[in-house]
Amino acid sequence: MPVLEKKAEQVGAVLPKLPVPGLRRTLDAYLACVKPLVSEERFRATRAAVEEFGRAGGAGELLQRKLLERREKTDNWVYDFWLQDMYLNNRLALPVNSSPAMVLPKQSFRDRADCLRFAARLVSGTLEYKAMLDARSVPVDHARGLLSEAKLDPLCMEQYYRLFSSYRRPGLKHDTLLTDRSSASPKSEHIVVACNSQFFTLDVVLNSQKLCEAEIVAQLEKICKMAENAEESQPPVGLLTSDGRTEWAQAWEVLMQDTVNRGSLDVLERCVCVVCLDEPCRSETTDSTLAQLLLHGGGREKNGANRWYDKSVQLVVGMDGVCGVVCEHSALEGIVLVEFTEYLLKFMMGKPLNLSGATRVKDLHPPRRLPWRCSSQIQSLLTSSAERLQRLVRNLDMDVFKFAFYGKEFIKKQKMSPDAFIQVALQLAFYRCNGRQVSTYESASIRRFRQGRVDNIRSATPEALAFARAMTDERVSPSDAEKKQLLLDAVKAQADCTALAITGNGIDNHLLGLREIAQEMKLEKPKIFSDESYLVSNQFILSTSQVPTNLEMFCCYGPVVPNGYGACYNPQPSHILFSVSSFRESTETSSAAFVKALEAALLDMRDVCDSGKGQGSNKSSS
Repeated sequence: MPVLEKKAEQVGAVLPKLPVPGLRRTLDAYLACVKPLVSEERFRATRAAVEEFGRAGGAGELLQRKLLERREKTDNWVYDFWLQDMYLNNRLALPVNSSPAMVLPKQSFRDRADCLRFAARLVSGTLEYKAMLDARSVPVDHARGLLSEAKLDPLCMEQYYRLFSSYRRPGLKHDTLLTDRSSASPKSEHIVVACNSQFFTLDVVLNSQKLCEAEIVAQLEKICKMAENAEESQPPVGLLTSDGRTEWAQAWEVLMQDTVNRGSLDVLERCVCVVCLDEPCRSETTDSTLAQLLLHGGGREKNGANRWYDKSVQLVVGMDGVCGVVCEHSALEGIVLVEFTEYLLKFMMGKPLNLSGATRVKDLHPPRRLPWRCSSQIQSLLTSSAERLQRLVRNLDMDVFKFAFYGKEFIKKQKMSPDAFIQVALQLAFYRCNGRQVSTYESASIRRFRQGRVDNIRSATPEALAFARAMTDERVSPSDAEKKQLLLDAVKAQADCTALAITGNGIDNHLLGLREIAQEMKLEKPKIFSDESYLVSNQFILSTSQVPTNLEMFCCYGPVVPNGYGACYNPQPSHILFSVSSFRESTETSSAAFVKALEAALLDMRDVCDSGKGQGSNKSSS
C-alpha cells in the first residue's frame, strides 16, 4: 500500500463512531422544537404520543436498544438510513430540487477557441485533483470554528473519494448510488462531453499518460465540429435525467432493453465527469441569472438537454462565459464541491495555458458520439420531460443578494458566532414576512465521525422567536438593553444547537434511526411518527446552509418544499452573499420580499448591537 494511501486509511480508522444520543434527551428536545410550530391542542396530542413512545418498557426503549446494537455492528449506524431518506427515496427531479451548483465568475471569451481553452484547463485541473485523490494525497480536513479552538479534530474524507467514482442510477421506487472506486483505473479513464445536447466520450489517458491541455483542446474542437453535423444528430436523451426520478427510471428501463443504449449508459456511469459545452443564452448576466442557468440550463430551448444530472460532477462552460460546477448531492456535501472548485480556480490561475507539446494529437483516439436507439415511446417521454423541465425553469424564483453593510468580522467583534447570527437573521426575516415561525433546516457536518455526513440544526428556537417578536410587535416596546439580551440569547441558543448536532447529538438522525428500525422490525408505526406534528416538523419551509468560500464564487440551490425557501449564504469579512430561492407557483413565497426582509433584519441587528454595547456578551464565536 502506498505510504500516502496508508496514512489516509489510518486517519479514517481512528475516527470515532457516531454516538447514539440518549432517548429522553432527544424526545425532550423534539417537544421543544415542535411547540412553536403547532397549535396548543395539536401539541398536547403530540406530547401524549411522545410520552407513550418514551415510557418505561415502551417502543422507544426497545428501538433504542436495537440502535445501540446496530452501532456496534456498523461503522455508522445512520448512514444508510439517512442516504435513502434524504436522497435515494426522493422522487423529485434533481435540477433545482436536489443538485446544488457552484457559480464561477462570468468569463469573457473572445471566441469559441477561448472557451475551449478554458474548458481544457478545467479538465486538466480535474485530472490533477483526481490523481491526488487516487494517491490519497489530498490533505485531511480538520474541524474549524465552533468547538475547535482547543484541538484540530480530523474529519472523515470518504466523501472526497466518491467525487469522480459515483453515479446515481434511477429506480422506480428508490435510486441506487453506485460508488465503484475501481473505475479510478487509469486504463479506463474517460470523460463525457455534452455539446449541442449530444454526448461524446473522450479518452483522457493515452499510454498511461494524461492528455496535455493542447491535446484536450484539439479533442474538444473535434467534438464541436461533430456536434454540428445534423445528419448524425441523436435525440436529446439528457433531458430524461432532468425529470422526476420515477419518470426517468421508467424511461431508463425502456432504454436498457437495447444493447446500444446499454453501452452508452455504461460509458456515462463510468466516466470521470461530464463536461457541458453550453451554447450562449443571451441572457442578462446578473448573479441571479447565472445561478438559474447553472441549476437548470435554461430549459429545452437553451441548455437544459446539455446535461447528465446523474453524474456527481458536471463542469459547465458556456460559450457566453456562464461557467460553474453542478453536483449530484447524494454522493457528497457542499464542502467537497467548494474544495474541488477552489482547487480548479487556483490551478487555472497558477500557470499560463500550455498549448505546446501536443506531439501525440495524430495518435489520439477520436472522440466518439454516444449513440441512442429511441423508440416512439422514448420520443414521447422526451417531450414530456422537456415540458416538465420548462415548468421548473419558469417556476424557480432566484435572488442572489449581496449584503454589503458588514460581514463576519463585525459579527465576531460582537463576540457572536457569524453562522448563528445569520441564522437568527433568517428567522427574523421570515417572521417579518409571515408572522410565524416555521420548521427550519440547517445542515450540520458530522464528519468528526466515521462516514459522517450531516444532521440538522433546528434554527427555529424559542429564543429566536422571542427575539423576532420583540423586534416586530408594536404592542411592546422593549428597551435597547432588552433587545440586545434577547439577541444574545437567540444566538447562544443557536450556537448550542449547533454544538449538539456536530458532536453527534442532534435529534433528526436519531428520530430517523428509531423510525427506520421500527420499520425493519415490522412493528406497527409508533404514533410519534404518524402524528401530524412530526410531519409538520419535517416540512422544512426554510432550508438553509452556510457554504463559505475563499475565492470569488458562490453556491445556490432550490427550496425543498413547494411553499418554502432555499437560503444559501457565504459570509465574507466585510459582506455576506445570499442565494435565496423559492417557487413562483406558491402564493406564500417571494424571493424578492424575503431578501428585502433579510436586509432589514441584518440592519436592525446591527443597530441592536451598536445601541446595546456593554450590555453583555456571548463567547460562542466561530
